[in-house]
Amino acid sequence: MVKLKEVALLFLKLGTTAFGGPVAHIAMMEEEIVKKRGWISPEQFLDLLGATNLIPGPNSTEMAINIGYLKAGWKGLVIAGVCFIIPASLITLGLACIYNLYGTTPAFMPIMTGMRPAIIAIILTSIYRLSEPKIKNHFTVLIIISVAMLNLAGMDEILLLLCSGVLGIVWEIRDKIIKEVSSFISLNLSILISGIILTINLLRPTKEINYTRLFLFFLKVGSVLYGGGYVLVAYLQGGLVESRHWLTRVQLLDAIAIGQFTPGPVLSTATFIGYILMGVPGAIIATVAIFLPSFVFVLLVGPFISKIRKFKAASGFLNGVNAAALGLMLSVALLFAKSTLNNLNAILILLAAIILLLIKKMNVVWIIIGSAATGWLLTLAKL
Repeated sequence: MVKLKEVALLFLKLGTTAFGGPVAHIAMMEEEIVKKRGWISPEQFLDLLGATNLIPGPNSTEMAINIGYLKAGWKGLVIAGVCFIIPASLITLGLACIYNLYGTTPAFMPIMTGMRPAIIAIILTSIYRLSEPKIKNHFTVLIIISVAMLNLAGMDEILLLLCSGVLGIVWEIRDKIIKEVSSFISLNLSILISGIILTINLLRPTKEINYTRLFLFFLKVGSVLYGGGYVLVAYLQGGLVESRHWLTRVQLLDAIAIGQFTPGPVLSTATFIGYILMGVPGAIIATVAIFLPSFVFVLLVGPFISKIRKFKAASGFLNGVNAAALGLMLSVALLFAKSTLNNLNAILILLAAIILLLIKKMNVVWIIIGSAATGWLLTLAKL
């Protein structure tokens, strides 16, 4: 059994230095845990990675939690998760304080203006990379396009994800449904739809904000977040901008930019938003709420989830949800593009960022820094 101190030091290091999003984080974990330390075998690492894809929540954070649990029990689970999350949350909180002071002043705005098109580029290139292994058939393509269109039309993100998961199950076991269990599936679909409607009614959006509503919103997001940190953008756009009007679209873009700029999990964006909405208590509440479900899911489901992946129904649900996640990302990118790409400078920054990301494989941190500097220089030159 690995000592708790070793787990804490490793994930503090990763939480402080792991830039570049979930894929980069997982690559760094594999380097540190499999290659350097030999804590687990490559096969065990892949099993854990497969497990995190089957449960909601941020993949890299859940990988940290899973590894901590595997090597040091429930204490390791808590220590690994907290140590991976805390550095990014503290850095994000500091940047939120600066943004709150200077974010609306002429001195700070050129930097954010340059960063916003780069965020759209990051989302678009992420969709491109993630879609390649997932577009296996016309069904997947249909889900992606349909979810994007329905989300743009105003349909709830969580409802779209769950329904896509159910459709994925139906598609995966369609022959068995026809031959053996059509009535059973129909009954369970009715129960599932009733449960979804009840949940949505209980968490009906309201423009009034308090600590409880802030906690419940981010708890809900953390409980149903499939598809990684970038899908978080779709949830926040629908829940905070469109439904509740707690944030403007510009503030959300800035929050995402800060989340990209800092190391550790992208979901530290919640810290920034919580601070903007309700100060330091709001930052703490939002951070705890969005990450709490990941600890619970790994503790309850982690030991068994690798076996579930073998069932066709579970595989179908995951395929449907992943396709829907890409559709949500696409709809958000289109919305942001509509409000951001309103001048030639923004379009040029977007195109340059896409080229650097896809062809040069540049780290997103350098893209964010470069776009911020470009926005500032263009404003200085009055171009």
